[in-house]
Amino acid sequence: MSKQENDRPNPDALLRIASQDEQKKLQGKLRIFLGMSAGVGKTFAMLKAAQVKQQEGVEVLVGVVETHGRKETEALVTGLTVLPKAKVPYKDIFLEELDLDEILKRRPKLVLVDELAHSNVPGSRHPKRHQDVLEILAAGIDVYTAMNVQHLESRKDLVEKVAGIPIRETVPDSIFDIADQIEVIDITPVDLLKRLKEGKVYLADRADRAAANFFKIESLTALREMALRFAAERVDQDLQTFHELKSTSPWQSNERLMVAVSHSPHSEKLIRATRRLAYNLEAPWIAVYVDTGASLSQEDQDQLAKNIALARELNAEVISTSDRDVAEALKRVARQKNVTQVLVGRPARRWIAEVFEGGS
Repeated sequence: MSKQENDRPNPDALLRIASQDEQKKLQGKLRIFLGMSAGVGKTFAMLKAAQVKQQEGVEVLVGVVETHGRKETEALVTGLTVLPKAKVPYKDIFLEELDLDEILKRRPKLVLVDELAHSNVPGSRHPKRHQDVLEILAAGIDVYTAMNVQHLESRKDLVEKVAGIPIRETVPDSIFDIADQIEVIDITPVDLLKRLKEGKVYLADRADRAAANFFKIESLTALREMALRFAAERVDQDLQTFHELKSTSPWQSNERLMVAVSHSPHSEKLIRATRRLAYNLEAPWIAVYVDTGASLSQEDQDQLAKNIALARELNAEVISTSDRDVAEALKRVARQKNVTQVLVGRPARRWIAEVFEGGS
């Protein structure tokens, strides 16, 4: 294969991106307001943006907004149409939830759905609020929503380690893949702690408990960096998509990892090691299985399926490809995906140099 052919955009990538574009034309647009923690001003910023849209003549509906008693935030609800919450029976009482059916019936141009990571009352149509948002988007309705970085599925373990608290509600990273706009609401940890003391985050006893637990300068600094890095990572993915469509000479804007996966039980350790390295680098990563056509026993097939499932669970992009030459296959995928680092098992190290030989 000539260098010119190697440098051509991947036809499969072009088809995938074209399909995504066609699907996006049919669904609503998603804007996510992301912050390092409660109190940074996500809901405030979301309401301000909604007020601007309404002034532009856009029909805005407040599906659910949690002001937590913050007067400045409550003031921004004024003038917006607020949808009454649905009453959902639970045991011997009724609890309030987002009225998904009424939103779909009214079909506003834009709906506000706060606290994306929220778990719905048992018996609701969807267990999670982010699933409600997906149905709203599928109906062609734009959505503004807000959440904290601690609820990102891929950051859950790290946040629990940093903050020392269990994270029970998460949002899959795939939600951010369909977002049209991600806006990080950023303030310094010092300013946030000042807001907490002034009662602008939580009220009374809850503020005291927050200061003694989650709201510590070290934890907030780590969470802030996590939110900013995540946003930067999404920008890098957009650049990668642009490269797949437009460029014939890929550039490196960030680290991008790739791990070779096989039916070996040792692949599990390699997958976890790649995940940890990706975490440390805040880098996207790819798990690649090369089918050489060799026959596998049932035990090997089961182990391979287990390894691939583990990679998916740990948020890898999983790619399967067929080629009798494993090194050539990895070299091809690495070039197409603009990979900067490849991790392989001990037996395969003899060809790791080949993966990048003459590469970009």
